[in-house]
Amino acid sequence: MSALDDFRRLFAACPLVAIIRGVRPGEAEAVGDALVAAGIRIVEVPLNSPDPLASISRLARRFGDEALIGAGTVLRAEQVPEVQEAGGRIVVSPNSDPDVIAATAAAGLVSAPGYFTPGEAFTALKAGAHALKLFPAEAASPAVVKAQRAVLPPDLPLIVVGGITPERMADYLEAGASGFGLGGALYRPGDGAEAVAEKARAFVAALANRGPR
Repeated sequence: MSALDDFRRLFAACPLVAIIRGVRPGEAEAVGDALVAAGIRIVEVPLNSPDPLASISRLARRFGDEALIGAGTVLRAEQVPEVQEAGGRIVVSPNSDPDVIAATAAAGLVSAPGYFTPGEAFTALKAGAHALKLFPAEAASPAVVKAQRAVLPPDLPLIVVGGITPERMADYLEAGASGFGLGGALYRPGDGAEAVAEKARAFVAALANRGPR
């Protein structure tokens, strides 16, 4: 199964992307176990983490097609083959760089670049993006998501990232968000597997309930 097919399958099952910025290779598998046990199936290791390719490699070997592992904060096209060699299958960026997007798509990996404006969104889609990451959500209300969703392709996975907590998800979902990238509210450097598991379960439960009421 292709990386894109796996993304679609796993994102449909649980539309949450765990961003484990700062994780160390020796911690990665325990944190990954906690996330997968809670129901999260897409995990991003930002490239500004300690030895990120080693963490991606460990996670990819451990989970195979049970989870989609990839890299975040991918800023240069030449980083894409490094991520692929490590076993990463999704490439996430904070920006919409056409070279990174095109290199990702050409490699058969999932491209999920960051964007903020409709212009950036359509530039990313023209370059071959498979999903879009609205970032930073701290500066984009659900009303912004609703307005943008009106002009974006209806089947496009729209992932809202930045300051997301379990309590904030329901309004974004109602506005048209497809899912969420979870950063500091889910994992901070030094968090143990038990703490990560507890927070991951809270996000999954809130998603199942369309957020706390």
